[in-house]
Amino acid sequence: MGTVFSFDLRDPVTPPVRQALKDAVDWLHHVDEVFSTYRPDSAISRLARGEPVPERYGPEVAEVFTLCEEAAKATDGWFSHTPGGRLDPSGLVKGWAIERASRMLYQAGAHNTCVNGGGDIQLRGEAAPGTPWRIGIAHPTRPGELAAVVTGRDLAVATSGTAERGAHVWDPYTSGPATALASLTLTGHSLTRTDAYATAAFAMGAGARVWTEALDGFEALGIATTGEIWRTPGFSGASVSDGPGQTPSGCAAGAPGRAASARA
Repeated sequence: MGTVFSFDLRDPVTPPVRQALKDAVDWLHHVDEVFSTYRPDSAISRLARGEPVPERYGPEVAEVFTLCEEAAKATDGWFSHTPGGRLDPSGLVKGWAIERASRMLYQAGAHNTCVNGGGDIQLRGEAAPGTPWRIGIAHPTRPGELAAVVTGRDLAVATSGTAERGAHVWDPYTSGPATALASLTLTGHSLTRTDAYATAAFAMGAGARVWTEALDGFEALGIATTGEIWRTPGFSGASVSDGPGQTPSGCAAGAPGRAASARA
């Protein structure tokens, strides 16, 4: 999917957990094989060219398309898996894949984990007993600085912005790139929806603040291209004033952990 995935486990790595970690990595490579727009041989690239898709991928493609349609309806069309007339469900697939990988670990007994895919994160449990996870939100226009630090347990964090990939989110109503915001971070519980809604809110530009304030169970931090920062009333991130030298967006806490990573 053109990005790096990492796993931070804060529980003992028992044999079932070790197997679940392997299965989770295999799952992410499978998702890449089916949905990556970077691979001309992926099922989604074949589908975009009007070519037949292997039958074994049918149920997963149907599930993702259904979730995309639900997100489009919930966002009044601001989320789209056909941006600019191009088939691309990436705005939902990555969160969906990460959330399932996190669930696989949880079901194997790893109840305190952080699964991070390119800065979109599904958290479970705590970083250490009595210590919540701390997630640094990278400032989109000030390299090496943090705009905020989010703390929480059992939390999903997704950021959509231009810092890493340039203007890649499209306004479905103008068919042009969304340029009013530099980044939009959304927190929720399910990364599938949080990731899709973050993409939609970023596309909304100036309208994102009102829309996210009305969302039940989600909070947002927006940074305009002018540098203005706004947050919804319930956003729990603490401002970071001494950003240089701080850890960029990712899983971070005071206790040491066991980590593994894979590129997909």
